[in-house]
Amino acid sequence: MINQLDRLLGIMARLRDPERGCEWDVAQTFETIAPYTIEEAYEVADAIERGDMDDLRGELGDLLLQVVFHARMAEEAGHFSFADVATAIADKMETRHPHIFGDEGGEMDGKRWEDIKAAERVSGGADSAMDGVASALPALMRAQKLQKRAARDGFDWPDRDGPAEKLAEEMAELRDAPDAKQFEEAGDLLFAAVNLVRAYGIAPEDALRAANAKFERRYRAMEDLAGGGFAELDLEAQEALWQGVKASEV
Repeated sequence: MINQLDRLLGIMARLRDPERGCEWDVAQTFETIAPYTIEEAYEVADAIERGDMDDLRGELGDLLLQVVFHARMAEEAGHFSFADVATAIADKMETRHPHIFGDEGGEMDGKRWEDIKAAERVSGGADSAMDGVASALPALMRAQKLQKRAARDGFDWPDRDGPAEKLAEEMAELRDAPDAKQFEEAGDLLFAAVNLVRAYGIAPEDALRAANAKFERRYRAMEDLAGGGFAELDLEAQEALWQGVKASEV
């Protein structure tokens, strides 16, 4: 039986063939495929959140296809191949687990893990703690990572009171800001909120995803209770439904 990964690599090579391939696949670039890669990663996360293993199998395949697609384009351009990608991540995993694949022993805790990653960044030419935090990350996640990098250098609040006071300060600044400054102040407010949530050891991206799901669930419940006429209710009646839905969840 043909190795299924080799089969997939062969399919992508055929799809990208300039003479016999698919016009759409041949026309793609790293830039045009990147949004699909991000979308597929989110669809994997969605399948996991729903606990749908059949869907997860399919979504992981879709995500793997994205890796194969990028690797094929890179190979065509003479940069690297899929084998190089696999070798690089295998080498990285062994390097990042010296207690498993090396002679150091001990256990892997958060500090040791971050020290290994920091050493990798330095060896890769990084000259700032901010280097390597991908700009394409979701904004909340990127804010958390930037703040954690700064905290490793000691630039962090010693307790939760500091970020809580900073959040209140940023709320006031947004309230009082002229129109031309509101965009900037809104960003500062959100950044401060991430800092406070991080002080509680909570991942802001995960917390907001959960809040989104809760709001959507409660809103749909209100719509059901209103019998299709929710938008026609005044705010007081809508609020009464909201409070009723909340109470029913306790």
